[in-house]
Amino acid sequence: MATEHPLSPEARSILGARISRRGVLAGAGGLGAAGLLAACGGSGGDSASSANTVRWGNWPLYLDFDAKTKKYPTLEKFSKDSGIDAKYFEDYNDNDEFFGKVQAQLKLGEDIGYDVVTPTDWMAARWIRLGYTQKFDLANIPNHGNILDSLKSPSYDPNRESSLTWQGIMAGFGWNVEKNPKGIHTLEQLFAPQNKGKIVVLTEMRDTIGVILMAQGVDITKVTEAQFMNAVDFMAKKIKDGWIRGVKGNEYAQDLTSGDATAVIGWSGDMFILASENEGKFDFAIPESGGTISGDNLMIPSTASATGKANGEKLINYYYDPAVAAEVAAYVNYVCPVKGAQAEMEKIAPELATSEYIFPTEKTASRLQVFRSLTPDEETKWSEAFQKAQGN
Repeated sequence: MATEHPLSPEARSILGARISRRGVLAGAGGLGAAGLLAACGGSGGDSASSANTVRWGNWPLYLDFDAKTKKYPTLEKFSKDSGIDAKYFEDYNDNDEFFGKVQAQLKLGEDIGYDVVTPTDWMAARWIRLGYTQKFDLANIPNHGNILDSLKSPSYDPNRESSLTWQGIMAGFGWNVEKNPKGIHTLEQLFAPQNKGKIVVLTEMRDTIGVILMAQGVDITKVTEAQFMNAVDFMAKKIKDGWIRGVKGNEYAQDLTSGDATAVIGWSGDMFILASENEGKFDFAIPESGGTISGDNLMIPSTASATGKANGEKLINYYYDPAVAAEVAAYVNYVCPVKGAQAEMEKIAPELATSEYIFPTEKTASRLQVFRSLTPDEETKWSEAFQKAQGN
């Protein structure tokens, strides 16, 4: 087991937030993950926002959704109250993949089809570093003050001028309960015989390699290049020897539901919705040696028009209302960064107050770490090694 280390301020802030999931609240039923992906997919618009439009690119299964109406209740209310037509696209599968799709247009200053994007912390840092975001007009986001105090100054945006956390993410082990009746709590249990050829790990380098590193006793807040490369070599050998069937983004959920995968390094929220919609067939745990924690961020691209930017800021402000944030949290089951959401959650789902994933215990908190920031050179070299290990 990895040695426990004090959490960084960013990690502590995420753990101080509240999380929940529609599945925990409502139990089994509703539109399955694969069906939801099919129903709500799409791609960003080709033309700039009109005066009453905002275009938001986000990850799958990441906003409250009504399976009967095929609509997003909170987004519908935003449009009704504001008069702004909110166009929502589940276009994120992987940070690098999404960035690669829009990078050329960003360089040229051309419209990328989105007024709001949702990259993970490390990718948000890249967008800001390259000048691909716009600073907020905080007059349009009076609710920005609702962000948790310790989330106010992340290293990549110390004054929160260009980003606000959408949700926090915990990565660990997910599994098919029938195939793994004793659960998966260690790396050795992940690579048990029954899972050979049916293991999927995340394309998010910091999550997959972070979980492996912690199992190897490494503090990922201080990881060295040698330690990182050793973990990459471990993954590469497991792929070569036929243990890992794929390295995937959000589509790993489809592998689990189809039976092609029986165990994953995956995200807590995804696993909860899969469990709820498949009669408890799946489960999730933070590894005994530790899991990773990070955040996705609401940002305005540099290519958004003045109107698109203003409408995007109104959208962000709306979702930083504690009551709205609680409603989203009751569905997505990820970490909510909005002050006051806990009190609002108690009004709509008081039973969620006892959930370990709404109020993480100190034991859970001590096993979650934020992968350290990388220099541009490290990011390039380490990412190339990770890609090479996948056979890319």
